[in-house]
Amino acid sequence: MEPPILMPDAFPADSVGLVTPQCMAFDEPVTLACGRTLDRYQLMYETYGTLNADRSNAVLICHALSGNHHAAGYHNADDRKPGWWDTCIGPGKPIDTNRFFVVCPNNLGGCHGSTGPASINPETGKPWGGDFPTLRVRDWVETQSRLADNLGIQRFAAIVGGSLGGMQVMRWALEHPERVAHAIVIASAMKLTAQNIAFNEIARRAIMTDPQFFDGHYLEHGTSPKTGLAIARMVGHTTYLSNDAMRDKFGRSLRTGTFERGIDAAVEFEVESYLRYQGDVFSEAFDANTYLLMTKALDYFDLAREYNDNPIEAFKKSLARFLVISFSSDWRFAPERSQEIVNALVGAGREVCYADIEANQGHDAFLLHIPRYLEVFSAYMQRIADEGFR
Repeated sequence: MEPPILMPDAFPADSVGLVTPQCMAFDEPVTLACGRTLDRYQLMYETYGTLNADRSNAVLICHALSGNHHAAGYHNADDRKPGWWDTCIGPGKPIDTNRFFVVCPNNLGGCHGSTGPASINPETGKPWGGDFPTLRVRDWVETQSRLADNLGIQRFAAIVGGSLGGMQVMRWALEHPERVAHAIVIASAMKLTAQNIAFNEIARRAIMTDPQFFDGHYLEHGTSPKTGLAIARMVGHTTYLSNDAMRDKFGRSLRTGTFERGIDAAVEFEVESYLRYQGDVFSEAFDANTYLLMTKALDYFDLAREYNDNPIEAFKKSLARFLVISFSSDWRFAPERSQEIVNALVGAGREVCYADIEANQGHDAFLLHIPRYLEVFSAYMQRIADEGFR
């Protein structure tokens, strides 16, 4: 059956509309930070808007832990919801596709079409599984730069990312300073706190102790550690929300059962049902090995490690102008972490704008429609466009 013909008015006026993922194959080997080499690999990506004549209006979107290349728009008329950052990408939105050409890749190691643990290892003819190389943020930056080369983009008007995406933005600014005009770092940090690493380890142990994990080679056994991955997602999702957000959304409301004596029905809180649902949906859509390698990349990231642990020295390599945004209720990537970035940039003599947004949604705030956040973000992006994408 032929897919329906989608009319322009099938989508909201501020949507990029129907989008088609693209795949770029690379035959040039890439040597990873761990010392291993991938002879060939591919990256999935999407683009929105139009690249201008001098190729100066490009914006790179770096996704976070559970993100992918589908940042905006719809793949078909049956999509229940658009891409993960549709709030910020589209006509008239902060990243205005009437003015910018947007590129969003699925990172190497991902599970949405880019080469990753679920891909076939050419040496064995079987899925890579747990044998896929360990990745670092710098590996994503290197492969993204090669994607940009092949798209004919030598310099980005802006590189933008939240959380793990913000770490990629900062690494871009140090590794390819001449290729980044503006760096926009949202709800991120120069390195994880011990508490963050602890949460990631709990999530990984949930996956690795699932009986269906098979040392990472579950695909060969025709199964998946879905229970462990669902628990990992429940842990992660809980930390992405603030106490106020969970109270306002769920409180202590019951979905089923009762506290009254003599009633046998089990008590189930609304928040329990919500977390189980989120975990189950995620375990069907995401690969457990990808979750492991991405959380490890988060843990390993330390922007100033090779700069004598001096972030000021690190940022002296950058040529970009920065916008740094944090959210008041984000305890996973607290405002103090963003302020550390800002202080280091100031110490390095770099131009930086900073906004701490009052919001009670926690870490997830960077994905949501929060008016003040969108106002700040929009004003900065408009300035970039008004100044000729410099």
